[in-house]
Amino acid sequence: MSAMNPYRTLRQFASDEFIINKSRFIGYAAPCETEAEALAFLQSIRTKHKDATHNCYAYIIGQNAGIMRYSDDGEPGGTAGLPMMEVLKHQGVVNCCCVVTRYFGGVLLGAGGLTRAYAKSAKDALDAAGKARMRLWSAVTVDCPYPMLERLKLLAAAHGGTVEGTDFGAAVSVRI
Repeated sequence: MSAMNPYRTLRQFASDEFIINKSRFIGYAAPCETEAEALAFLQSIRTKHKDATHNCYAYIIGQNAGIMRYSDDGEPGGTAGLPMMEVLKHQGVVNCCCVVTRYFGGVLLGAGGLTRAYAKSAKDALDAAGKARMRLWSAVTVDCPYPMLERLKLLAAAHGGTVEGTDFGAAVSVRI
């Protein structure tokens, strides 16, 4: 069995929004294990906000970031999807999708304003979702004499393990 490398992803689905120059930006972020899940998430946001001016997105799938896609969805090239992708990469998260919905407020923001607004919306959504560190774990049960219990707990903690439970009998049975 090959070992899984640790990686960071999003803890849960979340959203956040703000208004700048009368334009409303709603950022959504969700963990996604496959590209199909990311596309389904994107479609659910597009369905929810059918009347929105833009639904821009960025997603990274795979522990090695093998699939990276983004779209400006009609915004000037490089002002929405790419800044969102840069936020995902800077946060170091994979297996996640971020969608930012914009309702145009009538005031043009310019290329720099759009870039800052989409990056801020993506970062706010990722912060709201929270980050999780994923690692491969093995569960073991160890029998030890009573005098060794505290030392076993310290040893487990020193190697990143957690004690899930103990059963006391003739010896102590510890689930790590």
